[in-house]
Amino acid sequence: MTKKKIRDFFKGLKIRLILLFLVIGIVPMTALRVGMLRSYEKKAVSNREIDVLSQARILTNQIIFNNYLENADLELINTQLEQLSNIYDGRIIVINDSFHIIQDTYDLDEGKTIVSEEVMRSFRGEEISKYDSENCYIEMTLPLLEQTSKEVIGVLLVSVSTDSIVLNQGYLENSAWIIQLFSIMVILLAAMGLARALVKPFQKMAAEIVEIQNGYEDALEINSYTETEIISERFNQLFERMKVIDESREEFVSNVSHELKTPLTSMKVLADSLNGQEDVPVELYKEFMGDIGNEIDRETKIINDLLSLVKMDRAAADLNISSVNINDLLEAILKRLRPIAQRQRIELVLESFRPVSAEVDEVKLTQAITNLIENGIKYNKPEGWVHVSLNADHQYFYVKVEDSGIGIPEDSLEHIYERFYRVDKSHSREIGGTGLGLAIARNAILMHRGAIKVFSTEGEGTIFNVRIPLNYILTS
Repeated sequence: MTKKKIRDFFKGLKIRLILLFLVIGIVPMTALRVGMLRSYEKKAVSNREIDVLSQARILTNQIIFNNYLENADLELINTQLEQLSNIYDGRIIVINDSFHIIQDTYDLDEGKTIVSEEVMRSFRGEEISKYDSENCYIEMTLPLLEQTSKEVIGVLLVSVSTDSIVLNQGYLENSAWIIQLFSIMVILLAAMGLARALVKPFQKMAAEIVEIQNGYEDALEINSYTETEIISERFNQLFERMKVIDESREEFVSNVSHELKTPLTSMKVLADSLNGQEDVPVELYKEFMGDIGNEIDRETKIINDLLSLVKMDRAAADLNISSVNINDLLEAILKRLRPIAQRQRIELVLESFRPVSAEVDEVKLTQAITNLIENGIKYNKPEGWVHVSLNADHQYFYVKVEDSGIGIPEDSLEHIYERFYRVDKSHSREIGGTGLGLAIARNAILMHRGAIKVFSTEGEGTIFNVRIPLNYILTS
C-alpha cells in the first residue's frame, strides 16, 4: 500500500469515526479499571489497618496490665504476640523506655536498640500507621501508657504483610483486563457498524453525484442528516447555476458562430454573384464591392467587440486606474459622436452640474459611455435627441444618458445586457449593431465597482443611469 493510499485511508470519515468510538469506549473503561483497582487496594489496606490496630490496642493493654516490660518471659503475652504475628503474616516488636527491644517475634533483634522517627513519635504519645506499597507491608507503632500516670513506658511496633492484598489485586486486575479486551472487541464491532451506517448517506451522495455527472439530471436529495440536506441543497443550487452557465456558453458560442458566419455568407453570395456574371458593369461591381466592404467592417466590429468582452472578463486588477476629469472625458466622447448624430439629425446635448474628477480606467469607461450614447443615437427617431448629464456627491459621480428613441419593450429589459441579445434583430442588423455594446458597457461599469440601471417606455425613449465611485478601492 502506497503512502498516498495509507494517508487517504486515515483521512476517511469512516476510520476516523471508528477511532473516535474506540477512544470514547476505551478511555472511560481504562479509567474505571485503574480507579477500581486503586479503590480496592485503598479499601483493603484500610480494613487491614483497622483490624490490626484494634488487635494491637488490645495487646498493648495486656502488656501494661501484666507488666510485660518488666518480665518479658510471660508465656501468655508471648503466645498472643505469636498468634497475632501468624494471623497477619507479620512481625511484632516490643520496645521499652530505654529503646531496647525486649521481644521480637522473628527472634532477630532482641536486646538491640532501635531509634526511628515513628518510634520517637510514639514515645511522645502518637499512634503511627504507615503503608509501604512498594515493599507491601503496613507498619504501625503504638505507645504503651502506664495506667495511672499515662506516661509512655514503651512502644509496640507491628509490621504486617499485604502480600495477600496484592495477590487478590493481581487476580482482580487480570479479570479486569479480560473484561476490557472483550469489551474493546464488542466496541470495535459496534463502532464499525455504526461508522458504516453514519457514512452511508455520504457514499450515497457521492454515487448520485457521479450519476448526475453521467447525465442523470434529477436533483440531489439526501435528507438523512441536516448537514447532507444542506449540502444537497447547495449542490442543487450550484448545479442549476452551472447548467445556466453551460446553456449561456452554448448559446454564446452559437451566437458567435452565427454572427461571424452571417457576414461571411453575405460576402460569399456577393462574390459568387460577381463571379457568375460576365462583363459586369462597373457600377454593379462597385456596388457589390461596397457591400462586401460593409460586411467586412461589420465582421471587424463583431471581432473587436468580442475582444473587448474577453478583456472585460479578466480580473479587475487589469484596470489602468488614474485620476480622470470626467467632464473632459464626456465632452471628448460627444465630440467624436456628434458627426454620427448630425447625419441622423439627432440633437446631442451635454449638461454638467459640477466639475468631477474620479479614479477610473479612462479607456474602459470611455468605451462604456460611448456604447450607451451611440445606442441612444442609433435607436432614435428622426429629429430626436440624446441628453447626457453629469453630477456627483461626496462618494459617487452619476452619468445619465436619456434619449427620445424607440424604447425597449418591458419583457426585454432584463435581457438587454446578455451577449448578442437584440430587441429587434432585423432592425438592429439594419442599423449595424452587434448585440455586444450593452454587455461591454455593463462589464466595464461593474469593474469600477459601479452600477447601471435602465428605465424605458416603448415608443417614448430610454434612460440609462450610471453610478461609479469617485475613489477606486482594490479589494483582495
